[in-house]
Amino acid sequence: MAMRFLPRKIAIVLVGMGAFFGAAAPTSAADKVTFLTSWFAQAEHGGFYQAKATGLYEKAGLDVTIKMGGPQVNGSQLLLAGETDFLMGYDIQVLKGREQNLPLVTVASSFQFDLQGLMTHDDVADIAALKGKPILIAGSSRITFWPWLRAKYGFTDDQIRPYTFNLQPFFADKNVAQQAYPSSEPYQAQEQNEKVKFFLMADGGYPPYGSTIVTTEKMVAEKPDVVARFVKASLEGWRDYIKNPAPGNALIKADNPKMTDGQIAFAIEKLRENKAIDGGDAATLGIGVITEARYKQIYDFLVAGELLDPKTDWHKAFDVRFVKDLKVGVQ
Repeated sequence: MAMRFLPRKIAIVLVGMGAFFGAAAPTSAADKVTFLTSWFAQAEHGGFYQAKATGLYEKAGLDVTIKMGGPQVNGSQLLLAGETDFLMGYDIQVLKGREQNLPLVTVASSFQFDLQGLMTHDDVADIAALKGKPILIAGSSRITFWPWLRAKYGFTDDQIRPYTFNLQPFFADKNVAQQAYPSSEPYQAQEQNEKVKFFLMADGGYPPYGSTIVTTEKMVAEKPDVVARFVKASLEGWRDYIKNPAPGNALIKADNPKMTDGQIAFAIEKLRENKAIDGGDAATLGIGVITEARYKQIYDFLVAGELLDPKTDWHKAFDVRFVKDLKVGVQ
């Protein structure tokens, strides 16, 4: 019997079950979905652009619009207002939202760890060697990784200097370190022939995931089939992007003409080198996987640093069912 002749409620249930078990999307009009990224288009968004460019979303019965974030964009506000269906988010942001009873839910993660790290001059041995030295960080970093650095390495607040996303203060003072992403600031330093080192905080145990897929309780409850199809197609996009990024890169450059081939190539090399997409739990459980055990670590870190009310129901901040059985990229 064709789906259109079934009672509407039964049809919806069957579509949702089919999507969860990898069945083909219905042949009716595609579901319109909007996804908001965290910044201007770049390689760190490549899986989503790849899924759009190669027809993975279309194959999943989705008509996806990718919108770029930026410095003046409040993603959580737009998500809760219904201006976007999915958001490229961050665990701390979602857990802090849950502290205020905001209905945010993480359903997958592009990267198995946060890409945040510290860039130093090339004479620094490790992060521990930065104790007592000036470190440039953004204001928002005071409530994310800085408390972790304090607890882990004994850093003190008098080391903080403001980071304005201009590298000149770093270049001018060989005693200064600064926050950085492996694919961004080190590339800018390379372009200026400055020798630097980069230390990934995740290597020292910093627990958050990186570039998560976030939606709302309402979306999960009312359109689980759309959530399932969007997550699966996006993660397949990441699998394909790492192998052959050309289709995704074309769309990235269309959205962000300032993005250069050199910057994109450098970023992809770092994503591969650090196994951000297919390392960690993803190596055995699949690209995009999130786990309850990992969220307990993130919750414990935030509570220990007095960054989160212990009464916060952290279990509501994530939903593992959309990724736990996908095994995307696992041979």
